[in-house]
Amino acid sequence: MNFETKQKNNTFTPVKQFSIYAENKVGRLNEVISILSAHDVHIMALSSVDTVDCSIIRLVVDYFEPAAVLLEENNFAFNVSEIVAVELNTEEQLKKVTCALVEAEINIHYIYPFLIRPYGKSGLIIRLEDNELAISVLRQHQVNVLSQEDIAR
Repeated sequence: MNFETKQKNNTFTPVKQFSIYAENKVGRLNEVISILSAHDVHIMALSSVDTVDCSIIRLVVDYFEPAAVLLEENNFAFNVSEIVAVELNTEEQLKKVTCALVEAEINIHYIYPFLIRPYGKSGLIIRLEDNELAISVLRQHQVNVLSQEDIAR
């Protein structure tokens, strides 16, 4: 998997995240993972949060469209949002990311790591209040912002 930013014809496809609303019962996360895995859809980043009413499973996959079809076919309630994904070469780059966002006064709603670490590099999924501004600011600070194509296998 190549995590270097690929930009064809100067287009940038933002990374899409699924937020799946699942019942608070044993096995629901495993069910989602099993369905995707059985169809060769790879989970690249994952977060699960328990709420009073349900669990929110947030995930980023290598190929968005097949995953959306599978989730719909299996009656999972979900929504999709564009997020910012960044690659980190060192722990010090985490500070670079957060400092750049603070300087631009961009609020971070939540953040979670990639599961896959190609070439020894880490990555973060960041939900922000202004993705376009954040991407611009991060690039100005030499942070590698990943596109959906960059995380495809």
